[in-house]
Amino acid sequence: QVQLVESGGGSVQAGGSLRLSCAPSTSVASFDAMGWYRQAPGKRREWVAGRLNDGTTNEADSVEGRFTISGDSAKNTVYLQMDKLQPEDTAVYYCNAEYYSETGTGYWGQGTQVTVSS
Repeated sequence: QVQLVESGGGSVQAGGSLRLSCAPSTSVASFDAMGWYRQAPGKRREWVAGRLNDGTTNEADSVEGRFTISGDSAKNTVYLQMDKLQPEDTAVYYCNAEYYSETGTGYWGQGTQVTVSS
């Protein structure tokens, strides 16, 4: 069973930065895609950023220019660098990993809380 271990959440003031980390129990390179999602209280989980196996990355319009997803094969970790954080970024952030050959929504981390105060 694949496990994803997240870290790096916390509380910051608006305009601050945080970096989230996601370390899978298997090789990052083995997944077809990895990404970050978030869920704010009372809202649906939404996609934030994704990284394909070939290194292609993409971020949601709401975070583009502020958040950056990246991977470090040597550390077998995927990161989400979050800059210029705003109160509306407050949510539980989840790491996700997928094999396209498998059905379903892939594998999920336990979630890490990010709280941004104004």
